[in-house]
Amino acid sequence: MSVLAAIATPRRREILRLVWEREASAGAIHRALPDVTFGAVSQHLAVLQRAGLVGVRRDGRHRLYRARPEALGTLRDWLESMWNDALYRLKVQAELEQARRGPRPSRRPRRTGPGTNRKRGSAA
Repeated sequence: MSVLAAIATPRRREILRLVWEREASAGAIHRALPDVTFGAVSQHLAVLQRAGLVGVRRDGRHRLYRARPEALGTLRDWLESMWNDALYRLKVQAELEQARRGPRPSRRPRRTGPGTNRKRGSAA
């Protein structure tokens, strides 16, 4: 998976931000993202790891994840500048909320046809 594809989702960018300056276990990352299942965190970490964006170190039974900023190349400055921006953090929160809720249902026109034009109070 390419680096760009790996950071295409706001959730993975947020996970990358969490491990940018310090190691964190998958459990700690999960606790920082309470609206995401542990399984989803693990899947996102696997994508970031395959793209070379995070490294993993075993510590007993735990795996500790840390960003590999050098793997981002020229995208590194762009990501760091976004993370320092309060508007960016608000945008990420809005994107995460939208992703949590899913797509808006489309509005369908009311069905018309036999049985829909009955008068009130009339027996069927």
